[in-house]
Amino acid sequence: MPAPYRLTEHARLDARNTFGVRATAPMLVEVSDATALPELFGYAMLRDPGLLILGGGSNLLFAANPTGAVLSLQTQQITLQEDNGAQVRVRADAGVVWHDFVLWTLGHGFSGLENLALIPGTVGAAPIQNIGAYGVEVGERVHQVEAFDRQPGTLVRLDRQACAFGYRDSLFKHADDRYLVTAVEFTLDRHFQPRLGYAGIGEQLAAMGVTDAPRAAQVAEAVIHIRRHKLPDPAQLGNAGSFFKNPIVPVALADALKADHPSLPLFPATSGMAKLSAAWLIEQSGWKGHRDGDAGVAPGHALVLVNHGQASGAQLLELARCIANSVQARFGVAIEPEPRIIGAAWAP
Repeated sequence: MPAPYRLTEHARLDARNTFGVRATAPMLVEVSDATALPELFGYAMLRDPGLLILGGGSNLLFAANPTGAVLSLQTQQITLQEDNGAQVRVRADAGVVWHDFVLWTLGHGFSGLENLALIPGTVGAAPIQNIGAYGVEVGERVHQVEAFDRQPGTLVRLDRQACAFGYRDSLFKHADDRYLVTAVEFTLDRHFQPRLGYAGIGEQLAAMGVTDAPRAAQVAEAVIHIRRHKLPDPAQLGNAGSFFKNPIVPVALADALKADHPSLPLFPATSGMAKLSAAWLIEQSGWKGHRDGDAGVAPGHALVLVNHGQASGAQLLELARCIANSVQARFGVAIEPEPRIIGAAWAP
């Protein structure tokens, strides 16, 4: 029987982050069986506050080497837990690649995640960031999250309300030193109800010749086409997808900006607030396609920072700070990063 985990000292992480920046961990712990976690967390190195949980490496930037151990869950099982004819409940281990899971659900006739196709990362990372795209957030479909709670040293289950999902936010994002997501259960539909309100999806479906009610797989195909057209492939050009969150500001400020800049896209947010397009703010500030050495901004999407080859995480972070300062100076709006920054604080 294979060992439930593997330890590697002085492990290179270059291929484990989608920016492709150089980084080395003092210890890498790869776990293939979540039931081994109570034993593993008996070791002092995993009780250290510097422990980093690493999924697909698509939502972080190594501005410096991690100071503590790095743990990666390699668990890969997907199971159907419940089926009432209208909805199903599906459980996926944390180590499953997110896009592979979306395709699995579509292949089995389950809908609800099609708008989230081709988002990089793993299932375990999805609820932490409450990933979202094209008008859908994953938190809408989460039934419960299974996690290892490091305080009592046991596996726990948290329902959707307990996860405290918000815009690119969750309980887990603010308690990353406590919870280690081990699996996620999703509630999905057998009868497809498309979400097509986001700009671009309807146009892409029409370009595909889909004029009647689309199938879930066709919506996913449209999303994949849009993402591949707009976003660089990390395998070809290092990046972590959208680097900045869309800022949420008071409606009064949004209206004032809209009056001065009629082309500024606005989106509804919580009461009294509005969401601005970070991509528009960055592009209007002149950063789209910018390059400083090997650190740059994608020519096709102003939200995407890219590594043209040998950029360090520190160089990419400095570029991100310059962009944020520029937007603040021009529009009076603060923008913040989506990825977790390892080895440095965001504020200059």
